[in-house]
Formats: sequence, structure tokens, C-alpha cells
Amino acid sequence: MAEHLQADVVVVGAGPVGLTLAMDLAWRGVDVIVLESRARGEPPSVKSNHVSARSMEIFRRLGVAQKVRNAGLPADYPNDVVYRTAFLGREITRIKIPCRAERYTAKDGPDTWWPTPEPPHRINQIYLEPVLFAHLSAMPSARIFNGTTLVDFTQGAERVTGFATANGKEINISCRFLIGCDGGRSLVRKKIGATLSGDVALQYVQSSYIRAPKLLGLLLEQGGTPAWASFALNARQSGNVYAIDGKQNWLVHVYLKPGITDFEAVDRDAAIRTVLGVDQDFEYELISKEDWVGRRLIADKVRDDKVFICGDACHLWVPYAGYGMNAGIADAANLAWLLAARLEGWGAEGLLAAYAAERLPITDQVSHFAMDHAHAMTKARKSVSDEIEAEGPEADAYRAALGKTTYDLNVQQYCCAGLNFGYFYQGSPIIVYDGEPAPPYTMGEFTPSTVPGARLPHIWLADRRSIYDAIGPYYTLLRLDPDIEVSSLTNAAAAACVPLTVLDVSSPEATELFAYDLILVRPDQHVAWRGNGTSADPGRLVDIVRGAGSAK
Repeated sequence: MAEHLQADVVVVGAGPVGLTLAMDLAWRGVDVIVLESRARGEPPSVKSNHVSARSMEIFRRLGVAQKVRNAGLPADYPNDVVYRTAFLGREITRIKIPCRAERYTAKDGPDTWWPTPEPPHRINQIYLEPVLFAHLSAMPSARIFNGTTLVDFTQGAERVTGFATANGKEINISCRFLIGCDGGRSLVRKKIGATLSGDVALQYVQSSYIRAPKLLGLLLEQGGTPAWASFALNARQSGNVYAIDGKQNWLVHVYLKPGITDFEAVDRDAAIRTVLGVDQDFEYELISKEDWVGRRLIADKVRDDKVFICGDACHLWVPYAGYGMNAGIADAANLAWLLAARLEGWGAEGLLAAYAAERLPITDQVSHFAMDHAHAMTKARKSVSDEIEAEGPEADAYRAALGKTTYDLNVQQYCCAGLNFGYFYQGSPIIVYDGEPAPPYTMGEFTPSTVPGARLPHIWLADRRSIYDAIGPYYTLLRLDPDIEVSSLTNAAAAACVPLTVLDVSSPEATELFAYDLILVRPDQHVAWRGNGTSADPGRLVDIVRGAGSAK
């Protein structure tokens, strides 16, 4: 006989995206069930190595940021990105990134000016995921079922019924909403009829997770400085080595040359040794093969009525700098408050349309940033000549020139403030635009703005508290002039049962950055509306932001 379960929301998949979505929902008091096919404690693959500043801001709101930051590489292990002729070869250039112990205090380098309470954090997924899992497990309104696989679901007029199996036992689950965070092979995506399209295969990478206890010692013996990421630039075999534990475990990416699509066509051992710069006597252990194909694939839709998809289920691209995982975490933070508002009743049906309207265009933008950079890096790797490993003044000049172009190309990827803070939601049905265009942004640069749809620029309040820590769990009205009467707006929100808090802000920085006296901020820290006085029709404004009216 099948077991029967009920919940407000069922999340399929307990990777970083699914766990973040479930945490955000549970933090809002939503009864949520997470289904994960892996056994409890089974480690994830070593895919993602970087948590962006924007993701860390989300983790801060959920109370897990410090736990995440305390995990990963040793506190004093350099987080730099270095380019050498091989891991143990001659250094060409280095992008300085603070180690964990100096993350909040370092002032030099391109990665230390972040306008945020939570700068980025280098951590592999095998360390990140258990932290998120433990945090979610302690939340009262969340339940996690490991060793449980969703096999089908149906939608009714009011609820979704999911059918799952666990150790041969059937489980039926009734919920208001079902969310597929079930990866690139997503069953949920296939069931809602969404299809992926784009660039199917742009880069083949033979990736190996290895244990090499003597590698770090050899680097230190020859006077080298460790790094989080070490790229091998040579004309023989280019690659990349990520430090996983800062001691003995490493992830080695071998970039297959154009035209090679068979991972086993390349001698894995020989390629690893070339990238590392070691001879046949060097000993290492192959823990697992993690081969991957660089793609740019976007789903044509992310929703079918009460069923949604997030993360890799709706977008796949070259995994540079953790863009895929971090975009998925942003998906989760966007969707969570929309679902919670709908479940609480004050969010109208139109609120849920904002998920696709907001996230799909951003996903497409970021995917092109990532792919354009992938193409540029591939071209740069192909252009490296044998001279990089030669001796003499001409070779020195070649390495110096290559070091500069390599630094300039890649610093924007690893210090990508634009992708963290510059993106904005345009064409959303729940944002009231005022005609001012949002500032353009690049991978590395952005202009802080309160244009509706943009992320609220971060400031520190007078008590050295982050403004993000002062923003409420739903809507917050920032008031820079305390003499402005806002009761008409707060009364309209109360009449519609929309949670709205008023926060008076007094600081020269806020006056300069925010530009307007009143700013209505959403729970995901994006601007919903702004003005120098209350809206002429506060009831209509409230209806728009809760999904019950039209912004047009």
C-alpha cells in the first residue's frame, strides 16, 4: 500500500538550488518536502567551485552565510587564480583574490571593492551542499526524503499529485506546487513539455577528480604560491586545476582540442601529467571521472500551471565561475517569495507570472556572457605558442605580453561584479517602471541604480548594519525623508493584506545612491517602485506589486 504525504510545496532535488529554494520557503513558514534520489550523506559531484556575492547575500538573509563561509578551503589558503605553463611550471600572471581569513579586510586587488555585506566565497559543492542540507534539516517546516525518486505527477484543479518510490515502496504526495530542481536531465522539465535549445556542444572537457598528497609540497618546495585555480598555458595540453580541500584533493580539467569529442580518445593519465607538469614517477589516485560538455541551452518555458523548474533543469551552460549554480540559486530566491505570497493569500495569481517574465531574460543574458567568454578563452588557448616554455629575452617578452592579455581577459570572469549586481528585471508584470532605462552592465562592471527592476544598491546604515539586514521578509518602503506622509500607501497595503514595513533611512550615501525619497523594495532586494511622494493611486500600486493589477 502506498504511503501518502501532503505539503504546500514539493521540491524535487536536493542540490544547492533545491536546498536554497526549500530553505527560503521554510524560512517563510511554508510546509515543504524535498525529494532526493541520493542516499543521505552521499556526496555530490565536484562540479561547482564558487558561490557568488549575490548568492552569499541570499544565504545571509536565510541565516546560513557564515556557516557556508566557514567551510571549504583552509582559512589561509590563497583564493587566487594563477596562470602557469603547468601547475608546477613558470608563473605567467596571477589574479589576486583574498583568502577566507582576509575576505572582509583585504583592500588591494580587483576582488576587494564589492559593494555588499557578503563578498564571494570559493568553496566546492562537496562542502557547500552538506552545510545547506544541515541548515534545512533543522528548519521546522521542512522535511527531506532521501533515497526517494519522483517518477510521475498529475495536476488537478487545486493540487498536484506526485508519485515517488523509495526502496521499492510507493509514495503519493499531494501539494499546491511542485518545483523541479532535478538537474539537466530533469524529469519535471520533460513532463511539463519544456524543451532546451541553444548551443549543444561548444567545449569538451576531460575532468578528473584526483588525490595527490605530494603535489602541494612540490609547489611549495620550488617557491611557488598556491592558488584556488591554476591554469596550465602551453602549446601541448591546456588545462586547469582547482584546489578542492587545499591539501591533497584536486579537480583537473583537460580541455580537449577542437574536433575531439570522445573523452576516452585522449590519454587521461598523460594529459593530467602534462597539465600538472609531473613525470611518470609522480603518484596520484584517480577518485572519479567528471567529464563534461560546455553548452548553452535554455528552456522555452519554466512553468506549467502549478509546476515550475529551477536551475539546471531550465538552463545549462559552460560552468565558468559557477554561473550555472549561482543563476539557479537566484531562480530559487525569486520563486520562493512568489510562491509563499500566493500560499499566504495576499499574492494574486498574476504574481506567479513574474517568475518566467523576470528569470528567463536574465538567464539568456548570463548564458551569452558565459559563452562569449568561453569562446574568447578557447581562442586564447589555441594561440599559445611553444615560445611560452622557451628561454631568453624574446620568450620573456612573449610571456609578459601573454600575461597581460590573459589577466585582462579573465579578471572580469573571476571578479564579475556586473553579473552579481548589474542585472535588472525588465518587462515584469509586478514592477512599476518610470521610464528611466536601467544602466547597462558588463560581466565585470555595473552602475548602482534604483531604477525599478534593479537590485537595491547596498549601503551600511548608521549603526553599521547592512541595509539588507534591515529589510523585511516581504515588502519594505524605504523613506529618506521622514516628513513624507506614507499612510495612504501603508493603509492600501494593509487593506490588501500585503506585508509592508516602513524603514526610515538617513545617510548621505543613501541620498546620493538612491536618488528618490521613497523606494519600495521587494523581499529579493529588487526595486518595485520609487517616487518622491506617495503614489497618486496607492491601491493600484499595491495591486500591481501583489500580482492583481497591470503595470501598463
